[in-house]
Amino acid sequence: MPLVTIDVIKNVFTPEQKHQLIEKVTEAMVAVEGEAMRPVTWVRIMEVEQGDWAIGGQRLGAADVHAMSGKKVA
Repeated sequence: MPLVTIDVIKNVFTPEQKHQLIEKVTEAMVAVEGEAMRPVTWVRIMEVEQGDWAIGGQRLGAADVHAMSGKKVA
C-alpha cells in the first residue's frame, strides 16, 4: 500500500489545485504499479504554516513561493 505525502506551504495551492495533485499523483502511481494498486494508493497533502518552512535559512510564506514561480497573485 503506497502512501505519498506532499508537503506544501499553507495557502500556496487552491483546493482545486490540491485535488488535481491528488488525482495526478494517484495516476502516476497506478501507471507504475498497475491498476490493482489504485484502491490502496493513499495521497495526502500536509500543509506547513507560513514561516515554518525555510530555504537557506530564509523563512518562506505563500507570497514568496508565488514570487519564485513567477505567478501574479491578486
